[in-house]
Amino acid sequence: MIAPSLRPLENRVALVTGSTTGLGKEMALALGRAGAKVAINYQNNAERAQKAFAEIRAEGIDAALIRGDVTHESDVPRMVAEIGAQLGPVDILVLNATADQPQKQIEDYDWAFYQQMLDFFVKSPFLLSKACVPHMKTQRWGRIINIGSEVFTKGVAPFTAYVAAKGGQNGFNRSLATEVAPWGITVNMISPGWIPVERHEQDPAEIKENYRKLIPLGRWGVPEDVAGAVVFLASQAASFITGQNLHINGGTTVH
Repeated sequence: MIAPSLRPLENRVALVTGSTTGLGKEMALALGRAGAKVAINYQNNAERAQKAFAEIRAEGIDAALIRGDVTHESDVPRMVAEIGAQLGPVDILVLNATADQPQKQIEDYDWAFYQQMLDFFVKSPFLLSKACVPHMKTQRWGRIINIGSEVFTKGVAPFTAYVAAKGGQNGFNRSLATEVAPWGITVNMISPGWIPVERHEQDPAEIKENYRKLIPLGRWGVPEDVAGAVVFLASQAASFITGQNLHINGGTTVH
């Protein structure tokens, strides 16, 4: 068991979107280990969601499994109300949900795919923040953490749809941070590098190795690297940090 002094998020309620696999699941586990009650969110693959939920509950974490489409205007308020009924109002919002991210030449994209990217990385953060901010304002405390990507800073190609949407999310992060700061609410972004998780298992070894060679620290990032930063930004230790974009990539955006 974790000693009480090491549970800085005791009695806080956290929602991590897209949290039944990969980075999202590790973030949810880390927040729970730090004392938070955690809402686990998914839209598809109920079997995988139940397995992840069981894993989180097995650690003694107070959690709820919430199904919902984070890009849907009526689904988001329903989700937030359901979390409130099961765990309490959301104090910590981690905007992690994503869709497939194929790399294509610009001639091969269509607007429907661009719109999907904007829905996940601009519309969803807007809808969820709008639903959660009133409670945060009332208690004069809140944490909103956007999960971005190094691709925006690096201008990765051919990837315009995803990079443009992540750029929009970055702008949302900066503006909202200024707007809600008077209520003691911080808004920050974490931008991971390529951290292989389940969905990268079939990626070509040569492509992986070429990327790893670019990492100044000389090793792959692991999900715990990102999860630790999420817990820090959610904690009181980060109460004077807002509007920032923390890159977690072993130094690949130093230059």
